[in-house]
Amino acid sequence: MRRVITYGTYDVLHYGHINLLKRAKMFGDYLIVSLSTDEFNMLKNKKSYYNYEQRKFILEACRYVDLVIPENNWEQKIGDIKKYQADVFVMGDDWEGKFDFLKKYCEVIYLPRTKNVSSTLTKAYLSNL
Repeated sequence: MRRVITYGTYDVLHYGHINLLKRAKMFGDYLIVSLSTDEFNMLKNKKSYYNYEQRKFILEACRYVDLVIPENNWEQKIGDIKKYQADVFVMGDDWEGKFDFLKKYCEVIYLPRTKNVSSTLTKAYLSNL
């Protein structure tokens, strides 16, 4: 079984997120999403519309996602790759090069983001309704 792991906040889930998850799943048989906890988001100065449990519930309903685990800090990625025996690490290409140090442990792939959609744009639009 080929395992894929990705990380993110996945706030205000939109078609760009689903597209990223679908493409990530194409690199393996099992997709693990490490979802930023509310506490970790605070450290990153991010505020999610939905709390961790709600975002986890939404992601678990996505047919491409096999397992959702908490992301508590930046440093846990190597440990997660080893613990969950991930063969592939996938992130959006806005992170290009930032996780190349993981190539010692698994394949690293940066995928293009879906154009014209983001959580920031979605939240901005919704706040103006």
